[in-house]
Amino acid sequence: MSGNDGGSLWIMRRTTRMKFMGRLAAKLLACTALVLLAVAGAVADPAKPHSRMAPVNAYLMDRAQEIALAKSAAPESISRDATVLVLTRTGYETAVTGTNGFVCWVARGFSGAPDWPERWNPKIRAAGCDNPQAARAVTPIAKLRTAMTLAGRTDAEIADRIKIALRTREIPRLEQGAMCYMMSKSAYLSDDGGHDMTHVMFYVSFKDGANWGANAAGSPIFGGSYWFFTEGHQAEAATLPPLSVLLVGVTTWSDGTPAAMQPM
Repeated sequence: MSGNDGGSLWIMRRTTRMKFMGRLAAKLLACTALVLLAVAGAVADPAKPHSRMAPVNAYLMDRAQEIALAKSAAPESISRDATVLVLTRTGYETAVTGTNGFVCWVARGFSGAPDWPERWNPKIRAAGCDNPQAARAVTPIAKLRTAMTLAGRTDAEIADRIKIALRTREIPRLEQGAMCYMMSKSAYLSDDGGHDMTHVMFYVSFKDGANWGANAAGSPIFGGSYWFFTEGHQAEAATLPPLSVLLVGVTTWSDGTPAAMQPM
């Protein structure tokens, strides 16, 4: 899930929402790799919104529109030469082959944590653009997770497969400097609030963001576990590499226009 500094972002009336969106984006991103359960073709229970996976068609997009949305995650100077992935019925595939090492793509709700309430929300369109370090170590997890989810694999099966891929170095260790741009003004991150927030995210290989001052009073940095959205998963998290996602909000969208924060 899921930025750039600006004093106007951090006034008191916005702090609560920023903390929530920070945790949300950290889990959404694509830039996020978690264990998921797909209930192929199931219809959501109206009494419990997003309790089940919607029909696969609900998550798919027009190819050209998805490419444009993915590229809007980062400034054009970065995204114009980036590789672009699009979602198909069997997972993500390369639609555009880039030259600068960045990978732009649009995460769906099931790109997030298995305990995230909007996991199956078909509205989610979390446009992100991973830098080369993240593209080597984070994007492959997301691609693996997504393919297994669409194939109907269980959370446990996906978790086991990710662990094997990490242990055997099929997916490389996270490098220093891994990050993701999420600056699209057309993204949809959540049903909550204004549905979107322009920000950048940093992937760090430690348990939490305390030594960055994340979530401290007055700090512009928010974050949480890469693996789970809520507390109470210590035993499961202990079997996975320590990994946090740290978020900093920015004051402009990727096209350079000012980003006005939504009121609480």
